[in-house]
Amino acid sequence: MCYVILLSTTSSRDLSASNDEFVRFSNTLPNIPAVAQLNHPMRWYLGSKSHCSCTFRHAYDSELGFGEPVDWYPEEPDELEGTLRAIRVIRELVEQGFEVDCFDAWDGSRETQAKAGEMIVNLSDVADTEFRFIENHYMTFVYEN
Repeated sequence: MCYVILLSTTSSRDLSASNDEFVRFSNTLPNIPAVAQLNHPMRWYLGSKSHCSCTFRHAYDSELGFGEPVDWYPEEPDELEGTLRAIRVIRELVEQGFEVDCFDAWDGSRETQAKAGEMIVNLSDVADTEFRFIENHYMTFVYEN
C-alpha cells in the first residue's frame, strides 16, 4: 500500500527533466481509476525518493491544511525536500500560465480510490515550505493575487 500522486497539465514541457533523487516525474501512469479524475492532456505520475509517492508531505485530512513543519507532526527531511522540489515545478508551470491539477490517492488496493474532496490551491497564498499533498483530494493550482 502506498500513495500515488497523479498530475496533469496543459504544458507540453518534459517534466522528467526535473527528475533527481527526491522527485521523479514519469509519463507512465499506473492503471488505476484515479487517472480519469485528471483534467488536462499531459499526465504524469509523481514519484518520490521511494519511487512511489510516499516520500512527500501528506496530510490525511484537509482540515490540517497547509503549514510549516511542526514538532508535533513529525516529517522526515526527505519528505520535506521532495515536496519542495515537486511544488517548485508545479509553481513554475502555473506562473507560466499553464493549468495544473493533481490527485493524491491512497492506493491500498489499486482498485478504488475515492475522491474525498476538491481544493483550489492558490499558490500566491501558500509558500513552498507550507505545501503538502492532501490524501484522496483533487487539487487545482492557481496563482491569483
